[in-house]
Amino acid sequence: MAVPGATKRRWTWLDVILLALIAAAIGWIAYRVNTELHYKWDWGKIVPNYFFRYDAERGRWVINLLGEGLLMTIRLAVWGAIASAILGVLLGLCRVSNVLFFRLLGQVYVEIVRNVPAIVFVFAFFFFISGQIIPLLGVDEFLRNARTESPVLILLIDIFLSKPELLTNFVAGLIVLSVFEAAWVAEIVRAGIESIPKGQWEAARSVGLSNWTVMRYVILPQAIQKVFPPLAGQFINVIKDSSLVALISIQELTFAAFEISVSTTRVFEVWISCAVVYFGVCFALSLAFRRFERLRTRTL
Repeated sequence: MAVPGATKRRWTWLDVILLALIAAAIGWIAYRVNTELHYKWDWGKIVPNYFFRYDAERGRWVINLLGEGLLMTIRLAVWGAIASAILGVLLGLCRVSNVLFFRLLGQVYVEIVRNVPAIVFVFAFFFFISGQIIPLLGVDEFLRNARTESPVLILLIDIFLSKPELLTNFVAGLIVLSVFEAAWVAEIVRAGIESIPKGQWEAARSVGLSNWTVMRYVILPQAIQKVFPPLAGQFINVIKDSSLVALISIQELTFAAFEISVSTTRVFEVWISCAVVYFGVCFALSLAFRRFERLRTRTL
C-alpha cells in the first residue's frame, strides 16, 4: 500500500553521473596514495585480526580490540540516547514553561552547551565529574560490594555496560555524552511543542484543563509525532559523537583504532575500517528509522 502523496524514487542520469564522480574520486585518492606515499597496503593480516582473533588456549575465536571498541560504542550510544532523551525532554519542557526560572534554566543550559566547543566541554566537564560527581555516586564501593555479594550483577555489568574494572570511566563518559547531547534533544522537543497551534492550548483550557493536563494529554502526544524523525537522527548523532569520549580514555571504537594505528603503523587500514564500521552502523539505523517512519505513517 503506497503512502498518499509519496512518489517512487527513480534513477536518473544525474544519479549515475554523481556515482561515477564519487567512484572516480575514490580511485584518484587511492592512486595518489600509492604513487605519492608509496604506502604498502596490508588488509588481510592486520585489521580482521583486531576484530576477532583465535585464542589457542581457549580453542576458539574471541573478540579483539576493535570488536570490543565497537561494543563499547554501542553501549555508550544506547544508554547515552536514553539518558539524553530523559534530560532533554525535561529541559525542553523547561524551555516552554510559564515559570521564568525554569525557562532561564533551560535556556542557560542549552546556550552554554551549544556554544562551547565539544572538545573543551568534554575535557572540562569530565574532570569536574571525575573529581566531584563520581565519588558521590559511590561507583567503586558499589563494585566492591557487588563482587562479594552478587556475582550475577557483575556479569550483567560486563554484558550491558562495560568491564567492571572500567565501570568508573564508563559512567563518567556516559554522563559527559548525555549532558552534551541533551542540549540538542531539548531544542528538538521545544521546537516540537511550539509547532503545535495555539488554538490547541486555548481549546483545551476552555474546558477547564490545567496547564499540565493540557501538556500531558493534548500537546505532547501531537509533539511526539513531529519530533520522532529528528530524534531518530539525533540518536545516530549520539553514535558518532560517542567518539568524543575517546579523548578522556574511554575505550570505545575510536580509542581502539587510535591505539592500533599507533602500535601497528597501519594508519590507513585501521582508520578506513573504523570509518566503514561507523558508516555501516549509522546507515543501517537510518534505513531502519526510515522504514519505521513509513510504517508509522501508514497506520496514522
